[in-house]
Amino acid sequence: MTDESMSYREKAYALLQADAEKIIQLIRVQMDHLTMPQCPVYEEVLDTQMFGLSREVDFAVRLGLVEAKDGKALLDRLERELSALHEAVAKKRVR
Repeated sequence: MTDESMSYREKAYALLQADAEKIIQLIRVQMDHLTMPQCPVYEEVLDTQMFGLSREVDFAVRLGLVEAKDGKALLDRLERELSALHEAVAKKRVR
């Protein structure tokens, strides 16, 4: 592997991580306010963002810029954050 291709790989993964961080920030803002179930617009935006990132990851994997396991790990991390949000909201509703 050349230095140039490694640089592209690093850049591609860094861009995916940055996009994932934006989604995590959306999730964390909602966790702070615990309003997601009452806001279908937010849920639609989050779903769209998640789908878009999954397509970005797939594209990067298909180009050979990101290992499939790394892309999956990135998406799994987002899924865990989203699950935590749903759990926090459910606990708030029970109280």
